[in-house]
Parts: sequence; structure tokens; C-alpha cells
Amino acid sequence: MLSIETALTFFAAALLLGLAPGPDNLFVLTQSALYGRRAGLTILGGLCTGLVVHTLAVALGVAAIFRTSALAFTSLKLAGAGYLVYLAWQAFRAGGQSVPGTGGAPLSLRQLYARGIVMNVTNPKVSLFFLAFLPQFADPSRGPVMVQLLLLGGLFIVATLTVFSAIALAAGSLGEALKRSLRIQRSLNRVSGLVFLGLALRLATAHR
Repeated sequence: MLSIETALTFFAAALLLGLAPGPDNLFVLTQSALYGRRAGLTILGGLCTGLVVHTLAVALGVAAIFRTSALAFTSLKLAGAGYLVYLAWQAFRAGGQSVPGTGGAPLSLRQLYARGIVMNVTNPKVSLFFLAFLPQFADPSRGPVMVQLLLLGGLFIVATLTVFSAIALAAGSLGEALKRSLRIQRSLNRVSGLVFLGLALRLATAHR
């Protein structure tokens, strides 16, 4: 099992990482501003579900495939980049209205939750980060390493929920006030589209 000191040190590091600008918190910020606090928290739930997948991948050794196989890494990152380009197209197409889902209907909470999962799971850099970061805090002398990795992944998810929830609530409140203006709403959609394109470019050019 993890020691209290290790758990607290890891949790503090995870909080700081959550505060650092990155794809996931930018994603939560822009989507919360567009759709509101409830939607932002739903997307956050999807992102954290993706983190569960990455944690299991590291604990079970699956994540090592992305470090050793260029094909697996490239395939997953291009799929993720393509999805982000699709989201950017939707955002630019929305104009001064809320970004539509399929057929122009507003996105449901289920769609937003799925969006968070896909955004996170299709980023192999997260698996590689977990593969490099989590084992540093595991100690074989304190019990099964797999169990420790699962606990560390759980702590990272709690830290992410803590930081990203604050981002979603703040951005959602600001977005609700700004969306009273059609012009501002159009600008929010364009900013969201640019963020998606930037994230797509960053992911497409990522190296192992």
C-alpha cells in the first residue's frame, strides 16, 4: 500500500499538473463556456472515465505498447487529431448558435460525456505520461505494484476532478453571462474551433 507521505506528495503534484495549461483543461474551459456548467461537468466525467482507461492500461502493461510500437502510437494520435478537427468544423459551422450535434440538435449530456471520453482516450500521450509518472511513486517493498498504480491513478483522477470542476464552474458561469449576446456567442464558437484545431495540430505532431 502507499504511504501517507507518498500519497500526499503525489496528490499535490497531480493538483499542480491539473492547473498547468493543457489540452484537457482547455477542453473543459471552452466547452463549459459554450454549453454551461452542467455540460462542462459532464464532459469532465468523460475525461475522468478516459483516465480510468489509461490507469488500467498502465497497471496491466498495455500502455507500454504505445512506447514500443510506432504504428499503434501514430494510429491512435491521428484518430484523436481527426476527431478534434471534426469538433472544430462543428464549432465554426455553428456560427452564433450553440454548437450543434448530429442533425443540428443540441448536444445531449450523453453526447458530451462521450466527447470527453473520446478526447482523452484517443490521446496516447496521456498513456505515456501515466507510464512515466505513476511508477515513480510505486514501491515494490510496500506490496503489489499493480495495486499501487491503481491507487495512484485514482488519486490523480480525484485531483483532476478537483481542479477541473472549478474550471468548469467558473467558465460555465462566465459563458452564461456572455451568451446573452449573439455576437459574443459567435466569437465563443470561433474561439472553441481554434482551440480544437490547435489541439489537433499539437496531437498530430506529438512524438513518443
